[in-house]
Amino acid sequence: MNSEKPGELDITSLSEVVYEDLKRRLNSGELRPGQFIDLSALGRELGMSRTPLRDAMIRLELEGFVTVFPRRGVMVCDLSLTDIRDIYQIIGALEASVVERLTLRFRSSDADKMDGFRKQMEDNLAADDFNDYYAANLAFHDVYLDLSDNADLVRTVRTLKERLYDFPRRNQYVKEWEIDSTAEHDEIVARLRAGDFKGAAAYVKDVHWNFEVQERYIRTYYFAAGGQPR
Repeated sequence: MNSEKPGELDITSLSEVVYEDLKRRLNSGELRPGQFIDLSALGRELGMSRTPLRDAMIRLELEGFVTVFPRRGVMVCDLSLTDIRDIYQIIGALEASVVERLTLRFRSSDADKMDGFRKQMEDNLAADDFNDYYAANLAFHDVYLDLSDNADLVRTVRTLKERLYDFPRRNQYVKEWEIDSTAEHDEIVARLRAGDFKGAAAYVKDVHWNFEVQERYIRTYYFAAGGQPR
């Protein structure tokens, strides 16, 4: 029996439309960190009532993209050095937990897929094509994330990566960092091919997603243009 109230599905669908539209604006830089969102103007532009707008904002706040201030409005969140450190720690722990449990699921064909994406990353760097590099990077990690049966964990990891890289998407990149990163990807595959799942998990957590190991690159990528890390 359908327990939905009349109009509930429509509101849910409208909230999704608002959510995706706001993420598009965040990604493009139309909405910038520290900027307040004019909900009344947004509602008029989208032709929507406050209910789907409110629901979308609640979801975005839970994911860390905005902060809702009572009586002041909704502000796009900045990404501080502390935020980045915490996100690295969380992603490292979650991805490592997936890798460590791959024993009965991981196949040589999965390693081949990861190697293919790693090679794409190298080719993209040689062509200075960071957008395709980033897509191949995500696909590399998705090979083992897709083997996890913990949907909430995988969703959390992907949302945190969006916070790191997509809102807004930066035009510049640190090539030395990406070259080092491809070498790290090579090491991850080598350990997985050897069946060293605990070693691969430790490398993912203690090197690849370790804030202290990556900090010099992080500071250059996020703050070299004049932003002050906090």
